[in-house]
Amino acid sequence: MRKILSLLLLAIFLNFGANFVWAAGLCEPCDGTPCDPGLECLRGKCRGCPEGTLICNPLQACEFEEIIDNIIDFIFKIAIALAPLMIIIGAFYIMTAGGDTNRVITGKNIILYTLIGFAIILLAKGLVAVIKQLLGV
Repeated sequence: MRKILSLLLLAIFLNFGANFVWAAGLCEPCDGTPCDPGLECLRGKCRGCPEGTLICNPLQACEFEEIIDNIIDFIFKIAIALAPLMIIIGAFYIMTAGGDTNRVITGKNIILYTLIGFAIILLAKGLVAVIKQLLGV
């Protein structure tokens, strides 16, 4: 079974490996110089999907710092959407407990852990900003 899986993966990489190439002009500075066709100047660098490429850079990041910022922003957006929903679910547990102390405790724990998690995410985003300021980035 391992041999078949290895051969299958090798065939996939041989067939599709050529599509994963860096496009020329991507992430080059665009201080007054025009970007290649299909690219636009965003945050000081040429970004986008160059003409003729089959797979574009989904992160649109040119440096490791930008990748980390994109990941933190993504997690932050998900937390903003999920935190109120989880608080509502915890409140629903409490309201429908009907005298069952276990459901009340579960509801309180959901709300408590949601608030703790959201606070950690807020602090993480702030901590990155403080570290950038200290490093002068």
